[in-house]
Amino acid sequence: MDLFSAIETRTSCRQFLPDAVDRETIDRILAAGVRAPSPLNSQPWQFIVIRAPAIRQAIYAEAQRCIAWAIEQSGWKWLSKYKTDFLLQAPVLVVVVGDPKKTGMDMFQEEGTVGYQLACAAAIQNMLLAAHALDLGSLFFTLFDKNQLRRILDIPKEKTPVALVCIGKPKDPQNPAPRKDSKEKTVYLD
Repeated sequence: MDLFSAIETRTSCRQFLPDAVDRETIDRILAAGVRAPSPLNSQPWQFIVIRAPAIRQAIYAEAQRCIAWAIEQSGWKWLSKYKTDFLLQAPVLVVVVGDPKKTGMDMFQEEGTVGYQLACAAAIQNMLLAAHALDLGSLFFTLFDKNQLRRILDIPKEKTPVALVCIGKPKDPQNPAPRKDSKEKTVYLD
């Protein structure tokens, strides 16, 4: 698949078939992730691949807790309709964990360490595109409490769970979400 076609047709998948994803395919997706740019080539990411149903269930329960909390805090009742069943359906969850110590020169700047998170996001985008190129569905998911996810997965406190990537065969054909034209989001300073 051509890169621009992959970018234009990739979408978030929220319904997966139960079909397993083989380890070779997962490794190809992770290899795409590590090709992402990072500050000072620090490569601040680590991947935790989850296929165990019990761990997926614990992550699902945490997402449900976070939804209830978010409704209470925000008053956004529409959140009660947000279903996270894909955490149980997707045969593979990849937790992307970042290392704040590998953030680059921004550690000395006023606004602090964000470079490592941005690098992890770039790795996630590579993984999403790779999964799509391999005819798999994927989803970038962040609705979790970092401390709870650290506890569930035994992640050291000095590392940050940045996001989960759900991967599997999509249940239904995927249609890209509408996007605004880039001209509406761009300013040129010539």
